[in-house]
Amino acid sequence: MFYRENGQFKTSYAADAQLFPILQDRLFILALLLAAFVLVPAWGSDYLLRALLIPFLILALAALGLNVLVGYCGQISLGTGAFMAVGAYAAFNLMARLPGMPLLLALLLAGLIAAAVGMVFGLPSLRIRGLYLAVATLAAQFLADWVFSHVAWLTHGSASGSVTAPHLDVFGLAIEGPVRKYLLCLTLLCVVALAVKNLVRGRKGREWMATRDMDVAASVIGISPVRAKLSAFGVSSFIAGIAGVLWAFVHLGSWEPAAFNIDMSFKLLFMIIIGGLGSVMGSFFGAAFIVLLPIALNRLPAMVGLQLSTSLVSHLELMVFGALIVFFLIVEPHGLARLWITAKNKLRIWPFPH
Repeated sequence: MFYRENGQFKTSYAADAQLFPILQDRLFILALLLAAFVLVPAWGSDYLLRALLIPFLILALAALGLNVLVGYCGQISLGTGAFMAVGAYAAFNLMARLPGMPLLLALLLAGLIAAAVGMVFGLPSLRIRGLYLAVATLAAQFLADWVFSHVAWLTHGSASGSVTAPHLDVFGLAIEGPVRKYLLCLTLLCVVALAVKNLVRGRKGREWMATRDMDVAASVIGISPVRAKLSAFGVSSFIAGIAGVLWAFVHLGSWEPAAFNIDMSFKLLFMIIIGGLGSVMGSFFGAAFIVLLPIALNRLPAMVGLQLSTSLVSHLELMVFGALIVFFLIVEPHGLARLWITAKNKLRIWPFPH
């Protein structure tokens, strides 16, 4: 009975169309942001920030970008890791070849470069779809792996493709230590998530979803599938490029092309399938699940007194991922986000069964 909207009247269109129309949701989000920005930096340990929260925030950002393309526009992509690599190496080259370039400007330019590359590889979506489009985007992944491993100019003379992130600072404030890195990732994630949430609720989001449901019908009512698909590839790759910069500069520090291999692309696809396609919240749920599950599988055998080898645990992780993907595709195709919405709807009528 504590999650009801009784007495919460809307007196304007703006109030009715706001992001969180129910007061309890607004209070929950405010409390969550307060805890994330204040309590976690004050009380979180270095291990919590470095090993859990920073990877979670960056992967949630990348999953959010992929969800724009797959969940909202319905275009299959297996090359998100390549677009992350483009963003990471673009930002590295910008900051290495243009000394004094601000980090935020390098982030923005790297995202735009990744968006341009994503739109180029999105051109096949104008003629093909489904499995054929997945194979076409997979070509981007293999091409990026080869280019960043063999073209030394892109890695500033490194023959192996291994590079080190430059010194990071924002408005003169050095981004050093887990707390400042965490706050940087959290701030960028909040800004991008808010932008995506408003974008999918607007005209562009309706174009994407109409194209996803039936592109022929969308073209009949005046929507250009060409513009919708290419814009989805551009926005998705832009977000993935920013996530790639954060993954390389903030989380890894030093990296090589293998850090953005096909495993990363598949992992991000698993996130949005488990978390929920076509849902901003699903990107967060999927990232949290992927980050926490390996840790839980590593610690669970010891907690119950079982001694398992490292190789068995790693294979067990893949088996659990596969089983969960099959489970969600059959039982709940909309993922954990749908379960969250169902729980909220049940709370709105609790304790009455109807």
